Amino acid sequence: MVIKLNNHTKAYEEAKLNYANVVKNEESTPEQVETAWVNMQDALVNSLTTQISNEVTNNTLDQVILSNRGVDVMTAEETKFFNVVVSDGFQDEIVLPYTIEERIYDDLTSDHPLLSVINFRDLGTITLTTITSEYEGAAVWGPIFGDIKGQLNAAFKQEKIAQSKLTAFVVLPKDLAKFGPKWVAAYVQTQITETYAVALENAIINGAGPTKEEPIGLIRDLAAAVDPTNGHAKKAAVGALTLADPKTIIKEFSGIGKKLSEKENGKPLNVSGKVALVINPADAWDLKGDFTIQNSLGDYITKLPFNFTLIESEFAKKGELIAFVKDRYDAYRGGGIEVTEYKETLAMEDCNLHIAKTFAFGKPRDNKVAAIYTLPVTP
Repeated sequence: MVIKLNNHTKAYEEAKLNYANVVKNEESTPEQVETAWVNMQDALVNSLTTQISNEVTNNTLDQVILSNRGVDVMTAEETKFFNVVVSDGFQDEIVLPYTIEERIYDDLTSDHPLLSVINFRDLGTITLTTITSEYEGAAVWGPIFGDIKGQLNAAFKQEKIAQSKLTAFVVLPKDLAKFGPKWVAAYVQTQITETYAVALENAIINGAGPTKEEPIGLIRDLAAAVDPTNGHAKKAAVGALTLADPKTIIKEFSGIGKKLSEKENGKPLNVSGKVALVINPADAWDLKGDFTIQNSLGDYITKLPFNFTLIESEFAKKGELIAFVKDRYDAYRGGGIEVTEYKETLAMEDCNLHIAKTFAFGKPRDNKVAAIYTLPVTP
């Protein structure tokens, strides 16, 4: 069985928040970013080992209890794989079992709101040829014996994408082996999932593009010139939200929907039920306060106008709101997840250090997929 370890310590949550703040600060040096990243990884290792120790101490290995929790049953291949890891570690460059990879990406897209609403596809290779289409163009009317090839060529877009390498450190405490393959599997799966989630969420929002070996984030301007050093420039805010009163809020939110209801080529787009708002958790409380009411039963209900989806992320800048169309940001992964021993100078006491690498990329369909709005300043 593969156990989920998602009850993280306060220390890890604080370290992750600190890393997000350092990454968002344009004045942060590479050394400061690296230090914040290492501190976050150390806190993650401590969080996972603490959870495992607590679980074992509390005798929660009972199969019935784990089954009732919805824990996945390990396959024969997974059991064999992690038995080898328990005895020998990741000695050679090996690819995780496909079933483990799928669970990692299932957890990524189910446990992290931003990653769950974008198009996340596995194309299996490192250099990709992607084909995307705008829905209304994929079926065309024409004469019975007419040539429709040109019409279909206009509906589908093909482009080559050289994915960026996404690397995560896997720190295996030497004492972990005594708990057996189930716990090693849970530890490895959770550590890779959490590390990838942080990196992907930051890149989908702030990624500067191929110049920086990153995906192209929602805040980036696809129409502006690409800086050879810093990559894609950030978009300018298209407007300010005042949230002054209910009538003004309706008008401002309808303006967001209208702004996103047009493609870059000027064609209209139906975005009903597809608009997501990405916002910093601190600002989110102001927004939720405006949209929370008490019903006749005394329950408090929070609901945004026009069925917009509110997504909180530490990687969103305070004072800004990013509105985007959910199904018009495409993310791709390929190449499997390879794990190998890390033999460079970095070393950790009482731990074996490995690296897990995969390949991923993402970009908005066009420059009208997302728009930035400023938020009112509140005490």
